[in-house]
Amino acid sequence: MRIDLHTHVKLAKKTVFSHAYFKEMMAEAGKNGLDAVAMTEHFNTWRYEDIYEVLDRHYPYEHGYYLAEGIKVFPGIEVDIQETGHILIIGDRERILALRQRLEPYTEKGRFINFQSLLDWSEGQGFLRIGAHPFRLSTPLHHLPVELLRRLDAFDLNGKDIYAQGLEAYRAQLDEFAQRLRRPVVGGSDTHQYMQYGSIVNSFDEEAGTAEELRGLIRQGAYQIEVSPCLHAKVKSANVIKALLKKEQAVSEESSGDLRELGEMA
Repeated sequence: MRIDLHTHVKLAKKTVFSHAYFKEMMAEAGKNGLDAVAMTEHFNTWRYEDIYEVLDRHYPYEHGYYLAEGIKVFPGIEVDIQETGHILIIGDRERILALRQRLEPYTEKGRFINFQSLLDWSEGQGFLRIGAHPFRLSTPLHHLPVELLRRLDAFDLNGKDIYAQGLEAYRAQLDEFAQRLRRPVVGGSDTHQYMQYGSIVNSFDEEAGTAEELRGLIRQGAYQIEVSPCLHAKVKSANVIKALLKKEQAVSEESSGDLRELGEMA
């Protein structure tokens, strides 16, 4: 099974969830050799629950994932913590939604939940918990207490960080950090736009149908991380297209606002 463990299904936090955009994303994920993705959307994205309402209408959910356009889609969430940093939590749909509801008072910058509380809340629920991009300059994790970091299941070798900092130097730094904490490294593209799929992939020796099974295979080391030789081209093109789409959307929203204003004046 080939899976990307850090993906997004919205263009940006402030955009609506589009079923058409999601279908396009999943189709391209398949074309890039993926069998599965972890849908780790930002916990403070606008109308987070809309994602699941749409998926529930269109796709079956069995065991621990949606089967969408031929791709296994494991529910998940990316949570900002008070100390700075992001945590990926992957698991059962109902438990992910319950965690998101509990985090509602903590969605604004300056009010994010502290790391220990997030770990406590997500303990013993069958979640796969990954420390996202530990050495990203803007949102690192390496500065946090060792006893808390060791409660995570793995750390994220992130496609965007490889693009920004270079594979060899970044991988060496991350591997040393993870080995010191006795935790494995897994790959995630961190994509918001389909061109980035396939930039980094985890190739598992066996199929997995739940987050617990994924966690078990990761603990066994029953997978390999594959970094595409086209990673830089994929990430760069995705960034360019994402910026253009966001600009196009902003112009569309501005035009809609102008039309509404003219209608009110008429």
